[in-house]
Amino acid sequence: MAKDCSFDIVSEFDKQELVNAVDQVKRELTTRFDLKGSNSDVILDADKSITITTNDEMKLRNILDILQSKMIKRGLSIKILDAQAIENALGGNVRQVFNLKKGLTQELAKKIVADIKNTKLKVQGSIQGEQVRVSGKDKDDLQAIIKMLRENEDKYEVPLQFQNYR
Repeated sequence: MAKDCSFDIVSEFDKQELVNAVDQVKRELTTRFDLKGSNSDVILDADKSITITTNDEMKLRNILDILQSKMIKRGLSIKILDAQAIENALGGNVRQVFNLKKGLTQELAKKIVADIKNTKLKVQGSIQGEQVRVSGKDKDDLQAIIKMLRENEDKYEVPLQFQNYR
């Protein structure tokens, strides 16, 4: 009798790696000549958002580039950054908040389940909170689903990870 195999599709990020990336950006702000006296700051707010405050929009873009490069080097996807509008701050500064995306929304989970059903493989996708569980009898079908999702990852607005493969 064949046993069902399954895995979970989630969207998470490593909190410690994000803390390390923000710390590296803060260190680089003190050493780069073009940002040295700019009164710039990068704040990580309890794994919910990152706030960048600086003198002007050009420096803001430079700091964002530094942040993104540090995140990529640490294996974090820049898709987790949800940029908000640039706003004016005290003292003529500008501020931009980047909310951190975590978990699958209901709409995205439904889209993933629909994509899985469209493959016509003998697997089932079920939404369980902020994740999608995919189960089936054949491990090759599950691996084909993972491959399909990785190839089409650009059409999802969050990075996908695959856990609990059994």
